[in-house]
Amino acid sequence: MSKNILEVSNLHMHFPVREGLFTRSQSVVKAVDDVSFSIAPGETLSLVGESGCGKSTIGRCVVRLLEPTSGHIRLLGKDITHRAQWRMRKLRRRVQMVFQDPADSLDPRMDVRHIIGEPLEIHDIGSRQWRKRKVDALLDLVGLPATAADKFPHEFSGGQRQRIGIARALAPGPQLLILDEPVSALDVSVQSQVLNLLLELQHELNLAYLFISHDLSVVHHVSDRVAVMYLGKIVEMGDADQVYYDPRHAYTRALLSAIPMPDPTVHRRLPALPGDVPSPIDPPPGSAFGRRINHPYLEATYGMDLTPLEIEPGHWVAPDPCAVSLRDLSKLGIDIYR
Repeated sequence: MSKNILEVSNLHMHFPVREGLFTRSQSVVKAVDDVSFSIAPGETLSLVGESGCGKSTIGRCVVRLLEPTSGHIRLLGKDITHRAQWRMRKLRRRVQMVFQDPADSLDPRMDVRHIIGEPLEIHDIGSRQWRKRKVDALLDLVGLPATAADKFPHEFSGGQRQRIGIARALAPGPQLLILDEPVSALDVSVQSQVLNLLLELQHELNLAYLFISHDLSVVHHVSDRVAVMYLGKIVEMGDADQVYYDPRHAYTRALLSAIPMPDPTVHRRLPALPGDVPSPIDPPPGSAFGRRINHPYLEATYGMDLTPLEIEPGHWVAPDPCAVSLRDLSKLGIDIYR
């Protein structure tokens, strides 16, 4: 039996595009297209990429807010891909989600005690008095005073609201948290506080994280492994230091080069990617990245299997001639001139 908390295999999530008088499906948006990864207990795997690459869609599939088109999602060894919602009840205690905007994810009509205690009531955990004590303990755990329980979300700052969202996610005792851009809506000074809180909670509670972000500088600070996504596919995955200091895919290098330098006296030319991300609606054949930059090897990728291969222990990269050097392709056993 696998020791991983989460295993995602060949996941696809396609959305039909309905057009015409009778709203027939004419095409599909391939938001997630053949994605595989796993997360072990206490590990943080980060999904990184531009807006629209499918990373948030994966998070929603994992918690079954969306039902995948195909593939498999195994949570604690149980296949939940197409499990009925009523059968998901017990497993939902084990995976919770923290959303991007704390102002929108908290009900403004409920006080903090009810917001945090609601998951306990839904799952019928403990007595009423026990839940009250549990809410107080969770507030203390995320660094908020007990007096916060009787206040409403609008009375708090953005960072405090996100702490409330984290406390609510921790209430039922999860083993895996899906963190969907948890700090992108916060001020830079507050971001580090929330990130440090997440690291402390992970160490104390042995939590596993699926961390979704577009900011590689944030990701490097919190991650054990990083998966870089482009147009619904993983193009590179490996240990955080491997991906950060030795990127093998051109798209990963472009993301890294876009990280702002903390020293204002350093001037660095950013090699901006030309063109736009291709449409995920019925994408054309071949390398999506190669099509974006009009690479001369684009035609060579027609019909190629661009599923990531292991280029060195623990480091995977898509064998795309438009994004990977010929030297690295030869290490992967690929010769485009054959």
